[in-house]
Amino acid sequence: MSQQKNPLEMLFHWAEKQPDTPWLFQSRQGVWQAITWGEAADQVRRMAAALRGIGLQPGDKVAISGRNTAHWFLADQAITMAGMVSIGLYPKQNPAHTTYILEHSETKALFLGPMEDMQSFLGAVPQDIQQITFPYDEVPAKDHAWNDLIAQYSPQQDYRTPGDDDVMTLVYTSGTTGNPKGVMMTYGNMMFAAKGLMEAMPPQGQERFFSYLPLAHAFERGAVELSSLYFGAQVYFLENIEKLAEQLAEVAPTRFFGVPLVYSRIQAGVLKKIPQKRLDLLLSIPVVRGLIRKKIQTAMGLQNARMCFAGAAPTPKPLIEWFDKLGIPLFQGYGMTENSIYATTNRPGVNRIGSVGKPLPGAHMKLSEDGEILFKHGGVMKGYYKEPEKTAETFTEDGWLRTGDKGYVDSDGYLYITGRVKDIFKTLKGKYVAPAPIEGALSRNTHIDQLCMVGMNLKQPVMLVTLAADSRTLPREEVGHSLLETKEAVNAELEAHEAIAKLIIVEEEWTIDNGLMTPTMKVKRPQIEERYESLIESAAADRSTRIVWEAEHQPPN
Repeated sequence: MSQQKNPLEMLFHWAEKQPDTPWLFQSRQGVWQAITWGEAADQVRRMAAALRGIGLQPGDKVAISGRNTAHWFLADQAITMAGMVSIGLYPKQNPAHTTYILEHSETKALFLGPMEDMQSFLGAVPQDIQQITFPYDEVPAKDHAWNDLIAQYSPQQDYRTPGDDDVMTLVYTSGTTGNPKGVMMTYGNMMFAAKGLMEAMPPQGQERFFSYLPLAHAFERGAVELSSLYFGAQVYFLENIEKLAEQLAEVAPTRFFGVPLVYSRIQAGVLKKIPQKRLDLLLSIPVVRGLIRKKIQTAMGLQNARMCFAGAAPTPKPLIEWFDKLGIPLFQGYGMTENSIYATTNRPGVNRIGSVGKPLPGAHMKLSEDGEILFKHGGVMKGYYKEPEKTAETFTEDGWLRTGDKGYVDSDGYLYITGRVKDIFKTLKGKYVAPAPIEGALSRNTHIDQLCMVGMNLKQPVMLVTLAADSRTLPREEVGHSLLETKEAVNAELEAHEAIAKLIIVEEEWTIDNGLMTPTMKVKRPQIEERYESLIESAAADRSTRIVWEAEHQPPN
């Protein structure tokens, strides 16, 4: 049994040490409302008693839904206090996946939080699951209301400290194909990751986080919820996605966590106000460089950010370099749900752009003979829930976790990701192509919002692209010329069989709603190929053009 405190015990630690200090800040109609450590601990104890009171037993599975809120954190800790297992559900998740997760996990109760797709979500919830509603106006009345239950039940005092190998939560992965798999994360996994993060990147004074990425994902759960409990950090919750830029600027966090798409859209917001040529000119003048940097950092809300991390998907090197010029180093990291998102990261003073950093403390890493990245450490999952065969497939015979990612390590120990083992495709010429580095290189063109390289059953790969919002209104000739210039520059660095034969500009943005992105903002390559199959085929057959616009493309005769 570890002597280290688990996350719930850290909540009680802060509640005893600084009961009147605010922990969680919830925005309601633009007004921030604080919940102190003492108030949080009291509500957690009361809700734990309520879960027992409505008939649930230790070991039962309890799900949490809705966008990120203070009550998401409170519910998660109450489930732990009651000796139960939590399961996070993504907002805008495929309804079939929601039903599958709830049935597969044998979930007994569900915390219902605010969300945009409420009716679609409720239609996916099995009738026998008790529903507890969070206290937000847009959440419809169900079996139990949060405020009623915490008023009805006295705080639970008894708490059996779980063993390190006991399952704390099931995190269902949002894979690009098939049903989600339930990753069994133990208390030992969580505490190992927390200890390593404290060692590698200890808190610096009063830390302040901004929670907006899905809490159902292990990245936000670990980086924000778990870290806030160990750091004693304040957490501010985004009220709705339309307020992202406004509330990020209000909160001005001390650490910021984002996926590449978020950083690219922050970049687009800056370039909308200051075109790149003018920005380059201003940054080249020593007298005004510092002032311009500070002004842009403040407008973004990143002026206080000691560390800005990028993860969950590959971050294009040009994007990291762009932020670096503004005095905002982006620290790209790497991890997966199956290893508690505890693997490698760049850090202040040791940031090598293009890499995903060095292994975190205690994160043993090696490469297989074919270049697959393998891990073995205390944060590696117990296995997939009810999936012994898939669990066995995910580990080597000597117990190393297979990540499914390929990479290499440079002479200084920095890891570079070269692509997914399964993403690598073979063209009709019989040559293999790894799309991720090529996508990263092309993405330096700021007209591009999203992109996906495909080449299966083609003589030469093609790149599908969606345009940034502002670029859609510019003259097509101007945008096309810029994209083709970048394409030729990228192709000049590639082997002949890897070169991008054609750019295909598609109209529809790829989103979670239309099934072309995962809830963690990864493009679903198989679904992209399927959605645009006929367009890809006809465009590839059209030898007269180097760039194809979906809106005006006519298949060749």
